[in-house]
Amino acid sequence: MKPPHPGKACASGEARSAGLAGPPPVRVVIEGVEPEIDGGRFPAKRIAGDAMVVEADIFADGHDQLSAALLYRHQGEPEWREVRMEPLGNDRWRASFEVTRLGRYEYTIEAWIDRFATWREALEKKLAAGYDVESELLEGALLIEQAAQRAAGADAAWLRERALVLRGSAPQAARAELALRPDLAACMDRYPDRSGAARYDRILRVDVDRERARFGAWYEMFPRSCAAEPGRHGTLRDCEARLRYVASMGFDVLYLPPIHPIGTTHRKGKNNAPVCGPGDPGSPWAIGSVEGGHTAVHPELGTLEDFDRLVAKARELGIEIALDLAFQCSPDHPYVREHPEWFRWRADGSVQYAENPPKKYEDIYPLHFECENWPALWEELKRVVLFWIGHGVKIFRVDNPHTKPFAFWEWLLAEVRSQYPDVLFLAEAFTRPKVMKHLAKRGFSQSYTYFTWRNTKAELIEYFTELTRSESRWYLRPNLFANTPDILHEYLQSGGRPAFQARLVLAATLAGSYGIYGPPFELCETEAIPGTEEYAHSEKYEIRFWDLDRPGNLRDFIARVNQIRRENPALRFDERLRFYPVDNDQLLFYGKSTPDLDNIVLVVVNLDPHHPQSGWVEVPLDEIGLDPHQPYQVHDLLGDARYLWHGSRNYVALDPRTAPAHIFRVRRRIRTERDFDYFL
Repeated sequence: MKPPHPGKACASGEARSAGLAGPPPVRVVIEGVEPEIDGGRFPAKRIAGDAMVVEADIFADGHDQLSAALLYRHQGEPEWREVRMEPLGNDRWRASFEVTRLGRYEYTIEAWIDRFATWREALEKKLAAGYDVESELLEGALLIEQAAQRAAGADAAWLRERALVLRGSAPQAARAELALRPDLAACMDRYPDRSGAARYDRILRVDVDRERARFGAWYEMFPRSCAAEPGRHGTLRDCEARLRYVASMGFDVLYLPPIHPIGTTHRKGKNNAPVCGPGDPGSPWAIGSVEGGHTAVHPELGTLEDFDRLVAKARELGIEIALDLAFQCSPDHPYVREHPEWFRWRADGSVQYAENPPKKYEDIYPLHFECENWPALWEELKRVVLFWIGHGVKIFRVDNPHTKPFAFWEWLLAEVRSQYPDVLFLAEAFTRPKVMKHLAKRGFSQSYTYFTWRNTKAELIEYFTELTRSESRWYLRPNLFANTPDILHEYLQSGGRPAFQARLVLAATLAGSYGIYGPPFELCETEAIPGTEEYAHSEKYEIRFWDLDRPGNLRDFIARVNQIRRENPALRFDERLRFYPVDNDQLLFYGKSTPDLDNIVLVVVNLDPHHPQSGWVEVPLDEIGLDPHQPYQVHDLLGDARYLWHGSRNYVALDPRTAPAHIFRVRRRIRTERDFDYFL
């Protein structure tokens, strides 16, 4: 009786034989593929030039040897390329391919019974046991002849010659020695018998971005507060004049809050007062007036030509301009008049304004993304993005994306990236963890995080271990903002200048991308509305004049930290972050390194902004490739001091009044041919 097909019930003889025609079932199992985001529903993320490392569990019944290949291609290419996977042990396999182009790649896995490797292993065992292997040599000859039929040219002829030798009359030992030669195994591996191969049942994807998606220092600034003298509304020309100041601190991205016309209806006053006073400029997030909407420039800031000048001048200084993408409208926005169907209308005939009880935002109308005419709305919002791309903007900070449909963002980001794969989107979503992660899966290049609210040693270790070691490392790229116009954390309010320094070092070294809202950050502004995290006299509602040369500012400190970031490639790799022991809960000790260990950075931060702290750090010598019997130098890149350390356990002391952190570069001891030492 024939065996039933796996998974089929057998009600009759006819049923038992049904489905058993054709080739036998595939024996190889492929599972546990990583990365595979939500069963392949969403792509992973990498940077151009990265190695895309893929692992999987691959096994079969019995004891046959297996081979496997990682198949990959840039989306749209007709043919797969492949690289062989290597066994890691315990049925785990790994391979990688380099992603060289922006856009989307596809990958999958194929595995098969390696009949020649299986035969070769059995031959070795029988020879070791002293068996007669004449029959085995004939079986090997047949496998080689079959491979010769799959081969071409010189390889085919070479394989046929080896098969003849195995069938020949030479001494058995000589023929067996030839059968086990590495060159024969290598040639056979080029022409495997992949009949019965298993192909993974999903094609997985990876989106490839440019380097700025992984590494960059962001500076947020309100152009209207850039005037050179107090009492005047700043312009884009004033913002242009301040570019050298931003560049001098080493920032890569200048992020501007909305620069569009601001509505007058229900305009908010200072400190979010419900009624504005004479001359109050309103919130830039209340977008739209008779002067235009999301593709217009606020008249008091200047013109579109002024914006183009700003983008060009920033580019000359190595800075990219990032724009705020806030899809909401003031009551005066042209959309309200021209497309009333794009808004929610309440029963009393008024438009639903934004609110988060007890807070009311009567100056902002949310768009109704599920209205009857939603396709036209979505297309219009895509037009807005493409308009600013046309004016040189390649980075967008997206305001409150969690209040708009997930499907909209997936559609919009895919549409834009299909034309401009170098455009990046930062999700400003301080919301529930699963929502933040899902937005990243839907396509956002970077994400805001809970960094602002993680201040203790335990909180920081737990949170950043999650960001860099869990599955989210494949799709969520953190951008650590130390402060924002909405958030002045109590730690900064009470910690003074040392707190700002410590948080800057943490943000700049824990992640490849970080940002500050300035000038309040570098001027160490600590005044908040009592009992809140809101800045007093917030720039969201009024124009401020900032004395950039005010004593105690952090301009030089920030510039030094950003210079360290640029000179040490280890700080670009979030996934290389590791935390190490130190016997003081007020000290945080961690490190990063390049994959080749050519650049190793160790960081110690005093989390207590009020008191000196000291302790013994445990340096992971084996992990970073240091000889435990040789001294090594750690160069403090902040203060330029150098220390000769021995072994894993070393002493550190940090006084927040002078230096709340060390950023050490590890320098190995090198002995030259002239028999003297120096540190590299």
